[in-house]
Amino acid sequence: MANGAPPLRPGRRRALRAIAAGACLLVARPSTGTPDEVAAALRETFGDRPITPGRIKLEIPRLAENGNIVPVTITVESPMSEQDYVKSIHLFAERNPLPRVLDVELGPHNGRARVATRIRLAVSQQVRAVTVMSDGTLWTTAADVEVTVGGCDP
Repeated sequence: MANGAPPLRPGRRRALRAIAAGACLLVARPSTGTPDEVAAALRETFGDRPITPGRIKLEIPRLAENGNIVPVTITVESPMSEQDYVKSIHLFAERNPLPRVLDVELGPHNGRARVATRIRLAVSQQVRAVTVMSDGTLWTTAADVEVTVGGCDP
């Protein structure tokens, strides 16, 4: 070899190829979470407080061609007054490596309880939004998303 290193023997080449192939398999297969992990994240965030369906509109495509850039808009029914406003909005993706996707803090001076962003989704899964209101109540909604090409690498 030109750099002075001894040439690789055929046995070593085979071993290096096997190691490289195994590493590629590890990189190509992202780890995913489970619905139990989302339940644990919900308990960690909100304790055992009841979460009621309603008041939230979750706009997310049912079919996401690319899991790296999935647009999502969350709107909460609220007058956003000093007495009744959205304190926070949280987004969870049950099969992502890290299920907690988004946390947004709001207040009565925000005007509208609406958040628009793009998220990454590893695989087809359910996405859940939870909002905390100023009176401490929790509201939720969920949507199923089919992902063609996953967007979360390990």
